[in-house]
Formats: sequence, C-alpha cells, structure tokens
Amino acid sequence: MALKNYKPTSPARRGLVLVDKSSLWKGKPVKALTEGKRKTGGRNNKGHVTSRGIGGGHKQKYRYIDFKRRKWDVPATVERLEYDPNRTAFIALIKYEDGEQAYIIAPQRLAVGDTIIAAEKADTKPGNAMLLSQMPVGTIAHNLEMKPGKGAQIARSAGAYAQIVGRDRGMVIVRLGSGEQRYLRGDCMGTVGAVSNPDNSNQTLAKAGRRRWMGVKPLTRGVAKNPVDHPHGGGEGRTSGGRHPVTPWGKPTKGARTRHNKSTDKMIIRSRHAKKKR
Repeated sequence: MALKNYKPTSPARRGLVLVDKSSLWKGKPVKALTEGKRKTGGRNNKGHVTSRGIGGGHKQKYRYIDFKRRKWDVPATVERLEYDPNRTAFIALIKYEDGEQAYIIAPQRLAVGDTIIAAEKADTKPGNAMLLSQMPVGTIAHNLEMKPGKGAQIARSAGAYAQIVGRDRGMVIVRLGSGEQRYLRGDCMGTVGAVSNPDNSNQTLAKAGRRRWMGVKPLTRGVAKNPVDHPHGGGEGRTSGGRHPVTPWGKPTKGARTRHNKSTDKMIIRSRHAKKKR
C-alpha cells in the first residue's frame, strides 16, 4: 500500500499523510465473524480509571481472527482484503473449499484470488502456515506461536516479521524484530511472509482530533503539573522534572525494565538489550 499526501486546503490537512486504503473492501465485515465491542473509557468494574488516556473514539466491531491456523490440508481462497480498526495490520477474508470462512492477518504480497493452505509442511508462499520445524532456514515469517495450539503471539502488527535462523535439538532459532534471538518449539505454527501495511508507521495524523477518533485522549506532562499531582511537578520556572523519570505513582518509567516472568529466560539466546549493555 502506498502513502497518500493531501493538499493543504485547511490547517488540519497540512502535512496529513495516510495509508492509501482504496484497494480494500469498502463494505461491512462478515457478520458471523464479528462481535459488538463495548467501550470502557479505561475504567474497571468499579468505575475507577485503571488505564489513562483512553476515551471516546469511533464505534468499532471486533473481528474474530484465526491465529491458530490448525485447519490443515484444506486449501482456501482469499476473498478480499479488509481494514480492521482493532489492529494496525490489514486482514484477509478466506474461504475454505468446504465453504467455511475465516479472517486471518494479511501478509504482504497476498492478493485477492490467491490460494493458501495450512499444513504440517507447505510451500514457502506468503499466507501459507506450517510448523516452524518445517520452515527452511532464512524464511521470513509472522504469527508465530510460543506454545503449540495456543495461537500466534509474535509478529502480528503492521510490517512485523521474524526470521528463522537455525535449528537445534528439536527447537527452532528465531530472530525477532527487536534483535532478540530465542528458541521456539518446532511444533509451533507460523505463517510465511511479513505482515501487511508496513507504511503504518509513516503516517502523519496532522491534528489532535484524528487521534481522538482513535480513542486516545491527550495526556498532560508531569512537569507541567503541581507537586501534589505528580512527582515531576512544581519547581521555579521550567524544570525538567528531576533525574529519574517516574509515573504519577512513583514507579520508574521511560526505559525502566518491567519484565518479571523470567521462566522463559532459558529460551533467549541473545537479549534484545545486548547492544545497550556496557
């Protein structure tokens, strides 16, 4: 997909750069594969805000995406490519030979009318899903499972991909977009190709209102507040907020590591922080 530039006919149009979605399906999604989505405004069941910066936004429907791809050896045809408001990637509606329909994350270079298949071993063609142990070394893949049968968890957003770089003791060595190299079980599923819409990160929204349509509220900087409202607040004149950036509740932020589940550390060969360590 290409990027669209707009003429500066108004201040809100000046600098506006969006992804061209003219080739996507313009109708509604398949009703049987959707569900109503209720907005929370970032509040929990007691009405307390637990996630700041959430509110408003356009009404959305949730599309059920097949992240497991366990319907093996049944060819499917790509009916159409669609926009999905719940994710940065585009989605594809596929129809199996037995008539069943499903939504999948659309990879790059997948076109309407293409035939794809999920199997234990398949051709290395964008959209085909297979076991990681059967993918040739060097394959670009997305929608990688971390546990067999759980569904894809790695490389699902726009333009994301991982690369199969080797095999060892029944495990597959994968290089992730962050630079991390890790082991994954060979009986996990993965899909060939990189995720669609790589230009998503090159968009310029050009006005605050467009962000509000997406359900994101503005957040006030801590240094602009009073000491009673934020640890960075107060001070004479314009102060930077101190040496260590923290959240309104005093927890370290902006780069502070929050990883607590160390049980899978043994699966990591090379940390994504390896370059940063001195």
